[in-house]
Amino acid sequence: QVQLVESGGALVQAGESLKLSCVSSKFNIRTYIMAWYRQAPGMERELVASIRQSESSANYTESVKGRFTISRDNFKNMVYLQMDRLELEDTAIYFCNARLEVDSTRSVQVWGRGTVVLVSS
Repeated sequence: QVQLVESGGALVQAGESLKLSCVSSKFNIRTYIMAWYRQAPGMERELVASIRQSESSANYTESVKGRFTISRDNFKNMVYLQMDRLELEDTAIYFCNARLEVDSTRSVQVWGRGTVVLVSS
């Protein structure tokens, strides 16, 4: 059963914008930290952005600061990633992630299957 489903990936030109969406169909995300990860060809998966349950705190990897914005709508069970001024290096499969902290050292994570973003020159 797929619990997180991403959408919005596309082929775009450098400098353009794109908005990714993630919907939770099996559980309510309000108690989870939500995040977007990406994996470029030949590279390891990296954390792009994360947002706390209350929406009061968001974090971004240095390469996307000022260009990407993560947001969430707990009532709709949706998470978004607005990507502006896309660069060639942003090309990757983008994954939605939900994390529930069990205790100070452990957590449970749920992953989507990914959506492809291809940025061309």
